[in-house]
Order: sequence, then C-alpha cells, then structure tokens
Amino acid sequence: MKKIAAFLTLIRASNLVFIVLTQFLFEYCIYERIYGPTSPAGTQQFWLIVLASVLIAAAGNSINDYFDLNIDQINKPSKVVVNVVISRRWVIFFHLILSMLGLFFTAYALPIQTYWYLVFANMLCIVLLWVYSTNFKKQLLIGNVLISLLTAWVLLIIFFSKEPLQLHQVFESGEKEIRFFRLTVLYVSFAFIISLIREVIKDVEDRVGDAKYGCRTIPIVWGLTATKVFVAVWLVVLIAVLVILQLYVLPMGWWESIVYCVLAIIVPLIWVFIKLLSAQTEKDFGKLSTVIKIVMLTGILSMVFFRYYL
Repeated sequence: MKKIAAFLTLIRASNLVFIVLTQFLFEYCIYERIYGPTSPAGTQQFWLIVLASVLIAAAGNSINDYFDLNIDQINKPSKVVVNVVISRRWVIFFHLILSMLGLFFTAYALPIQTYWYLVFANMLCIVLLWVYSTNFKKQLLIGNVLISLLTAWVLLIIFFSKEPLQLHQVFESGEKEIRFFRLTVLYVSFAFIISLIREVIKDVEDRVGDAKYGCRTIPIVWGLTATKVFVAVWLVVLIAVLVILQLYVLPMGWWESIVYCVLAIIVPLIWVFIKLLSAQTEKDFGKLSTVIKIVMLTGILSMVFFRYYL
C-alpha cells in the first residue's frame, strides 16, 4: 500500500482527476449539448483521448519529480517519494512506459492519416514536459507559460478532435460551430490564465529551494514585489473578464450560473487579490495556491450550467 500511495503521489493523481473531469464536462456539457449525443465510435475516441491525456500528464509529473529531487528535499521534504519509496531507476521506467502508452492511445484514438497534427502535438507535449523538467522550469517565465499552455491543451485536443470543426472552417460554418468555438476559447483562456497565476504563486512558495539550485524563476529574478504585481495584473484581467461575462448573460436570465460564478469563482479570486497584497511567507502563498486550485475546480464545474442553458 505504501508503494501504491507513493506512486499516486509521484504521478499527482489529484491533478489527473482534474484532467478527466475537465475533458468529461467539456464533452458532455458543452459539445454534446450543442451537437447531440455522440456516436459509440465518437465516445470510444473521446475516452481514449482522455486516457492518453492522463498518461502523458502522469509521465510528465513523474519525470518532474525525478529532476526536482534536490529542490523538493528543501521545499517539501515530507512529500518526497523519489529515492525514498520509489528508486530513481523505477521513476525513469514509469516515465517511459506512461509516455509510450500515452502516445499509443493517442494514435489509436486519432488515426495518423487524418489527425497527424494531434498525434504530433501529443508527442511534442511529452518532449516539452521532459525539457520543462530539465531546463525550462528553471528559466524566467518560460516554464510558467509552457505549463499554462499544456493545461489549455487538455481542452484544445478535444476541440480539434471533432472532425466537423476544422479551425479554418469555423467562421464559415453555422451557429453551432461558432458557439462551440466561442465556449472553447472561453474555457481555454480561463485555463491558461488561472494556471499561469498558480504557477507563479507556487514559484514564490518554492523560492528558497529554487534559489539554492540556480533557478531563475520570476520571484528570484524580479523580486517579491514585482512578482506580486505580475500576479495581481493577471488576477484583475481574469476578474474583469468574468464580471463582463456575467453582465453579458444577465439579460438571458441565467441567474443560477451568475450566482455560482460570483460566489464560487469571482469572490475567491478577489480574496486572493486582497491577501496577495500582504502575503510574505511560504505559508501565505501556500494558502493562495490552495484557493487558486479550488477556483480551478469551480471553474471546471461551471460547465455543468451549459448542459441546461444551451
């Protein structure tokens, strides 16, 4: 049981649940609500994509812990499992197997002759997650942006897997296609921004260990004050966009979703903004990171409303 728990910690199982939930709600509450029930073949393709996404993310999480061993021993010693419960050799083995399986299920779900660009994109994700762990994570802003883009890709791969929706045809298509495209842009943008905010906050939380091993993250290079300004700007952008969206749907009478968005997403983000101003310690930024993760969850769950409103 100890090794199973360690493996689940290594691949960050809770984050993988986020991926499954995000893709499932996007498929069930948005795509199927617009286009109707998916065919059995389409359903099989979807779940294979979900499986591939989870495997690739798990591989990336494991290799990240492999290369972050020294830093994690300083930043979060109680959570280290590499070389404590699982040997480094096994971590490499897990990474290779999970990556190969992820690529296999991608190619199985999306035939290369039709979806070669998506198979290539997932292959690129595997490479980028490795390079992130070995290099980009230590560089100024590059690693934060990369992880945020990969978070957004969880939704984009579902979008691009829908054959009727080739991107260049969207604006030449009907109302359904345009509606699906707009909702995709909405949630992809939310995923990117909220992930970027959390990644930078986590860098502040981990700055002691990162500094010791030569990382050039935003809080180390720019300092705490400039980093807080950077995060605050993105929080203001996100809050402003969400408020505008509520005003947009107000005439439609979507009262339940408006109340939910205000209480479960906007108010917590405002709380993070206020607490950010006075945050100084690792514990302070740990709390902010936790609240941001909760907002990521409530943002994902907001897709449920489109099942009833569209």
